[in-house]
Amino acid sequence: QVQLVESGGELVQPGGSLRLSCEASGSIGTIYSMGWYRQAPEKSRELVASISMSGSANYANSVAGRFTISRDNAKNTVYLQMNSLKPEDTAVYYCNAEIIREYSDFIRNYWGQGTQVTVSS
Repeated sequence: QVQLVESGGELVQPGGSLRLSCEASGSIGTIYSMGWYRQAPEKSRELVASISMSGSANYANSVAGRFTISRDNAKNTVYLQMNSLKPEDTAVYYCNAEIIREYSDFIRNYWGQGTQVTVSS
């Protein structure tokens, strides 16, 4: 069993900052790409940022320059530092990871349960 657990979402004022964390736990063999997605009400889920095992990062145009993704491979954890937050960043943020479980040869995509980020004055 593999679980992803996010934390850090909350209500913040426009211009503020938040740091999201997501820890993978369970029978983990190897974690490949990790990332953050978000879904606003009545909108499709969209990629926010992703990071490879080696640390190479990609960002959605809407967050580039404001958000920073990072990971701690020793802790099986990915972070999303969000600065200069805007009301349009309001969404449920989901952690995603490509993982091969112990004693398995197959890579699978895992999701966290989501954490709510609300940007409002």
